[in-house]
Amino acid sequence: MKNRNLYWIVGVIVLIIIILLLIFRGFNGGEDNWIKDLKGVWSEHGNPSSAPDYVKEQKDAVFCAKNKYSLAKDDRMNFSSQCLGRCENFSVDIVHVPRNAEDDLAVNQCSDYKIGITKNFIELDKNGEIVRVV
Repeated sequence: MKNRNLYWIVGVIVLIIIILLLIFRGFNGGEDNWIKDLKGVWSEHGNPSSAPDYVKEQKDAVFCAKNKYSLAKDDRMNFSSQCLGRCENFSVDIVHVPRNAEDDLAVNQCSDYKIGITKNFIELDKNGEIVRVV
């Protein structure tokens, strides 16, 4: 009789632990979602069924930023530390890697970001590679 009660108690405890794990980790185990990489770019983790609006917005802005870089390169722009313009709610900025004092000069930063027209920015290096997205 005591063993039977002990089995019931252990079973209930295990069931509670499983339910709590499912709640805190998500019923899909957290495998099919979106995560930010070290540069701040959203990427798929597993196979999420769809992308949230903020992921789509960032992906569109990154695509736009790469196009702005490509057009500036085609115009033979001498990339240093400068603003390339705006992509939706993102300002696109060219920076040094590693960053230096020139990158922090007001003349080299995007005025749309400084005055609050855009809330985010994409930093690209002189080769058009993403440095960070904030």
